[in-house]
This record gives sequence, C-alpha cells and structure tokens, in this order.
Amino acid sequence: MSAMSQNRDDVIVVLDIGSAWTRVLAAELNEGAPRYCGHGIVESAGMRKGLIAELGPAAKAVKAASEQAERVARINIDQCVVGVGGPHILGLNTNGGIVLHTRMREIKEEDVQSAMKQARNIERPPDRNILHLLRRQFILDNYPGISNPVGMVGKRLEVDLHIATCSGSALQSTITCANRAGLDVNDAVLESIGAAESTLTADERELGICLIDIGCHSTDLIVFYEGAVVHTASIRVGGQHFTNDLAIGLGMPVAQAEELKKLYGNAVVTDVPLDAEIEIANPRPQMLRLRKMADILEPRACELLQLVRNNLRDGGVLEALGAGCVLTGGGAMLRGMLDITESQLRVPARTGLPVRLSQMPGELVHPGFSAAIGMILYTQRMRMNTTTQSTTIRSKFRSVFSGSF
Repeated sequence: MSAMSQNRDDVIVVLDIGSAWTRVLAAELNEGAPRYCGHGIVESAGMRKGLIAELGPAAKAVKAASEQAERVARINIDQCVVGVGGPHILGLNTNGGIVLHTRMREIKEEDVQSAMKQARNIERPPDRNILHLLRRQFILDNYPGISNPVGMVGKRLEVDLHIATCSGSALQSTITCANRAGLDVNDAVLESIGAAESTLTADERELGICLIDIGCHSTDLIVFYEGAVVHTASIRVGGQHFTNDLAIGLGMPVAQAEELKKLYGNAVVTDVPLDAEIEIANPRPQMLRLRKMADILEPRACELLQLVRNNLRDGGVLEALGAGCVLTGGGAMLRGMLDITESQLRVPARTGLPVRLSQMPGELVHPGFSAAIGMILYTQRMRMNTTTQSTTIRSKFRSVFSGSF
C-alpha cells in the first residue's frame, strides 16, 4: 500500500512538544469517530524550562516524531494542530454585553457575536495572544445560566467569558518549529483543554473538577464548573524538579535519578517500609534505602500541591471542586501523588487515563498521552460543531459553547 497524502478532511494530526517528549499522533475520522492511524514519540531537544530555546534541535525532534508517525500511519503528514501549554499560560474571566432594543426581540447569532466582542475587548498585556474564548454562560435580561440564547427573546444580552491566553512569542516559536519540520499549522489548542477532553466525564465538568496536568517543567491547571471552563493557569513546578531534587540529594546523575524515581519513587514517606532498600552501582556500589528517596520527594510533592491550592484559592475556584481533582501528565505516575493531592486540597482525587481511540495501541493509554489524544477528540468535535464560530490561526482565538462540554 503506497503512502497517501494527508491533505484530506478526514485526517487529524496533532503535535505536542513537551519539555521531555515530542509526540505526533495521527487519526482518521471513520463515520465521525476518530480512529488511530499512527504515532511518533522522540526525546525533545532545544527546550529550556518548558519553552523552545533552540529552534534547530526542536524542529529536528518534531521531524523525527512526524516521520515515525508517517511510517506507522502510511500517510504523508504535512499539516498539524499544535498544542500550547506551559508556564506562559494565563486565563482570565470577563463579562460584556449589548442592549438589543428598547422593546423585546428575538436573539440572533450576530447578537451573540456582538456580546462576545464586547466581552473580549479588554486590556491585556502586550505579547498576549488569545487562544480560546470559552463561554461560561449568557445572561438575558438579568436571567443567568443560559448556554445558548439564540431564538430566545429579550432586551439585554450579556456573556461571561473565560479567556485563555498565551505568550505570542512562545506560540510563534512553536509554529515556526513545526514549519521548519515541514508541517503547516492549522490550529492551536490549549493542552489542558485537550487533556480534559480525553480524561474528564460530563458529570465531573458539571459538578466542578480541577484537572492537574503535571508535565516536565510545569503543571497546567484547568477547572470546569457547571459544564464550563472557569479557570486556567500554570504552576512553574513539574516532574523534572522532583528528579533534580533526587539527583542532588543522592549525589547521582540526573538520568539515574529519573530512572529510580520511575521505578521506586513514592511521594508519601510512611507508605515505604522502613527496611526497604535496593542496590545501586552509581556513584559507587551501595545499598539505597527507599525511604531516603521518599524523604526527598514528599516535600516537593507537598510544595507543588500547596501552590496548586493557593492558585485555585486566588482564582476563587477552590470551593467549586464538587467532583474533586484528576491528575494526568507524566508526573501523575509518581506513587503517592493522589494521597498528597487529597490531603492538601481536601477533595477526592483520581488518575486521569485518556480514552482509547479505536485501533490505538494499549501503551498509549497513559497520562503522558492525555493531551495529544484529547487534542484529536477536541479538533474532531470542533469540526463537527458547525454552530461554533471558528477563525483562522492568524487571529489566534476560537469561541466554544460552554454547553458543548
């Protein structure tokens, strides 16, 4: 079978450039449902603290991941949707509205767009790009809680928005990196929105849930309440900080500390038996008590979850977590993280595994792939949701009905 071009509406390719791993995932739409085609995953290069620092090595990693995915999927990959996440993500809530008429009249789609335009017309720092305009609710003549007012009758229409923004230069670096690897960029999606798409249930979004996506250098947060996004943020602590703590505390190379963390790490000291130990060869042959590792990991885990708690409290959403927390991303795999989350936030917590696409290999049902799989699902839903107003990547924003979550 010869490779076919990707230039078809029924193929979606997503690119997730993380600090540790660069992932490309391809899916085709089969009767409206995404079906796995292929994927590539390579170690990232040219990254520093969650941002692209060197375009050349970063683009080389993207090209390698893309070529891996091409070989598996047997298609020529020439365009993609990019994920955006990391420490430069900033969300804010805003409100705006329009007076329709002195007398009541029917609401039209253009009225909705006018109200949206008023709400998004806010002062924001230079070099901030709008990634998503997320509709929380509409208020018609002081009557709140409306998800879609088109066809209803009233005099004044307001909308509550959540605006997810990113650094314009960081986004441009990601797009340039993809272009250098031979990929056109069709769209950009907030990675935490992707991760939420693949891990959260509709009930959780309704009751109130915080998704905690623990990456390599940062932890991205997204909170849903009554079905809509009400908070997005990023914390500058990730899995690499845990690894670095171990490397320093145990006097060993970072790569060895990472391996030990994955195999034997635990964020709860009291979960580790007092006599548990392993033999290690570096820096010299010796027995290592596993509690010593936990003594190093637990304070960092507590610090991360305290920062999360403070961020949620400052955002006014700490009391909105009726369904608790979901941990995803590679850093969610550390043993004991759920316990630390529950003790620090005082809500139930679970690990977020992504849903399995049709024909997808089982090893991709892993928290590290939550964002990429969710970006496929999100892009497919946006394509099907013809009522959603979308714009090109040039204007860097998209509007989403809160009701569509």
